Order: sequence, then structure tokens, then C-alpha cells
Amino acid sequence: MEIPADDATGFDQVSFYFNWAASHLDLSDDLRSLLGTPWRELRVSVPVRLDNGHVQTYSGYRIQYNAARGPYKGGIRYHEYADIDEVRALAALMTWKTALVDVPFGGAKGGVQCSPRQMSEDELNRLTRRYTQSIEHLLGPSRDIPAPDMGTDSKTMAWMMDAYGQIHGHTPAIVTGKPVELGGSYGRESATGRGVVYVLGEAVRHYELTDRTKVVIQGFGNVGSWTARFADLEGYCICGVSDVDGGTYNPHGLDLPALVEHVQENATVRGFPQGDDVPNDEMIELPCDVLIPAAIEKVIHSRNAPKLQARLIIEAANNPVTPRADEILTDRGIITVPDVLSNAGGVIVSYFEWAQNIQQFRWNESRVNSELQRMITAGFETIKRRSSEHSLTLRQSAYATGVERVARAVELRGFV
Repeated sequence: MEIPADDATGFDQVSFYFNWAASHLDLSDDLRSLLGTPWRELRVSVPVRLDNGHVQTYSGYRIQYNAARGPYKGGIRYHEYADIDEVRALAALMTWKTALVDVPFGGAKGGVQCSPRQMSEDELNRLTRRYTQSIEHLLGPSRDIPAPDMGTDSKTMAWMMDAYGQIHGHTPAIVTGKPVELGGSYGRESATGRGVVYVLGEAVRHYELTDRTKVVIQGFGNVGSWTARFADLEGYCICGVSDVDGGTYNPHGLDLPALVEHVQENATVRGFPQGDDVPNDEMIELPCDVLIPAAIEKVIHSRNAPKLQARLIIEAANNPVTPRADEILTDRGIITVPDVLSNAGGVIVSYFEWAQNIQQFRWNESRVNSELQRMITAGFETIKRRSSEHSLTLRQSAYATGVERVARAVELRGFV
């Protein structure tokens, strides 16, 4: 199969790995066609009255990719680049991710093309309610359960739950990632970052990196900041961190509590007095043992992959490495733990939240974290074992496992 170019669409890049897995598993043409196509795609117009009185109409999407293994599950992204192709790619990724970590969900994704950082809280509230009203007929605790993603948070989920509840009655299990006070799970906000660090620990142990492993984290939003905090608590040397405005680097390690305080005061990591400012395009090329891309897609491509100095990459973001870059990194002996495993902590704890809502019984945080560690560690062991037995990369192993499990569910249900 021809490797897609760096600027290929996100869905084309995800489809490349799916098609590789389908060939590796020798799936029938019927199964390949069914699994390679989203089951349902909805595009809606989302008109919102802005604070200045004008009405702005945004494009919104909800793509339900596959539900053979359970209800559709996937986040809601507010971003100017959240077009139908990006949402479609993320819905496919979620399908293989839920199967890989063995939670009883399918895969979906939603998005609204907007710039949330330029909108007021009232505007985002109105946007969320109108978007929810436009897609509510697809949602339900046993049909499709949204969650937060880039540009959204627990507050957004509270608004979605309320908008859905005004039509269908109080239904806390309709969304996950809610505030704890409204039925959210302890540990959900930090779950993705915590899961990344659990995977990091397994990878460091398996590949025998040093105890004082140097880590660079590209991105300091929800996922990146929690990853940095937990990694710092585990004793890793966090020597570089970046956000949308740039990065800060200290080869001897950053003082994470001081950095977090600096970000709270200045809304950026730039200007941190204990580090040197670094442009974003140079951040991922800095010397380190582990690089954790935790922001947007395609940040590692064929132009910068030859320059990376990390020995290990943990994909905390969705789709941060292009297929061409992945080939270069593999040839260079750089190990990559793929996004479908390493950032699965969010959907794992979303599953716990959904189960708690259904049962009307809350878990304490220690149980949430221990169950998260058990499930994501089991996922790492699964792809590591398959990788060793069949001489595959970890990404190939992950896709083969996820696609195989969804294909088996399709067959058992008698779809083909």
C-alpha cells in the first residue's frame, strides 16, 4: 500500500493503518468494506446569537463510525479545524481504541467548527445547547454518549446534559466527563494524562530506559498538563513543555509546581524564569529520552522525523505522527506507543462514569485509578506481546488487535 503524504486528510491516514490491519488479518472484502466506512454522518447548522447581537452560523458534525461492540462513544471537539474529515478520522480512531482496551463501546466523534478561545462563556453555552438540540435524536445512554475533547470540558458536558434533559428528562448517563457534582466520576478530568503516564511507565520498564528519564511534552492543555504533573510525581525529569504560544526548556529539569503557577498567572509557559523560551517548531527536536506529543495532529512529519532525538514517543494526542514519519521513526529504531492505546485513559474512565450513572453507585477515586491502571496496562501487554510474536510495530499490533475485535463482533452479530 502506498503511504499517504504528510498533507493527506486525517481520515486517509487513519484508513491507511486500517487497510494494513485488514490485509494482515486477511479480512473478507465484505468485512473490509463495512469496517472501512462510517455507519452514519450528520452535518448540522448551528446558529448562535453572539454577545454583540449578531447571529453567527457554525457547522457541526456527529459521526457514528461503528457500534458493533456497544453504544457509540466519542468526544465533542470545538476547533476551527474540526471539519467533517477530522471528525470522521477521530471517530474511526475511537472505534479501534475502545476495542483495543476492551471497553463495551463503539466509536463516534462530534465537532463544531468554531474558535472557542475567542468566544465568551455565554456564547459557548448557547452554541452547546443549539448543537445538542440538533443532534439529540442520535444520542442516548444506550445509543451514543458524548464526552469532552479539545475545546470542551466538564462545563460543556453539563450544558449538554441539561439541554438533553430538557427534552428527555434527567439523564446523567447521556454524557461523560461531567462535573462530579452532576454525576461525573472522580478522576475523569485527569484520566487521559494519568493513563499516558501509566503507559509511559510500562514502556520505560520494557525498553529499559534510565530511572531519571528526560521527557519533553508538546502541549500543555488538559492532557499535557496532567501528564506533566503525574510524570513529575513519578520522578521523571520534565525538561521541556510547550503550549500554543511556544515552549520552555531546561535540560536539568523544570520545576513543575512553579511552572503550573506561572501558567496560572500568565496563561502560557513562555517566559518561565527557570527555562529558556523555545519556538514550537523546535520543541519536538530537543534532546530527550521520551517525547510526548499532547496537542494537535500531524506535528511529527517526514520533514522533522529525521531530526528527532527521542528514543521513545508516547502519543498523548490523536494522530500526531503521519504515516510517512512513522516509517522514518521505525527505520531509525525510535519506538512509538500509538494514540489508540496511550491516550485511552479518558474513554476508560468515561466507561466507569457511564457504569456508575447506570448503576446509581459512585466509586471512590482510588478504585477509579486502580481499574484504569489495570485496563490500560493490560492493553499495553496485549500489543507488546502481539508485536513480539509477529514482528510488528506497536502501532501495527494495536490496529490489528482493535480491528480484529470489531470484525469478530460484526461476524457474531450476523452482519456479514
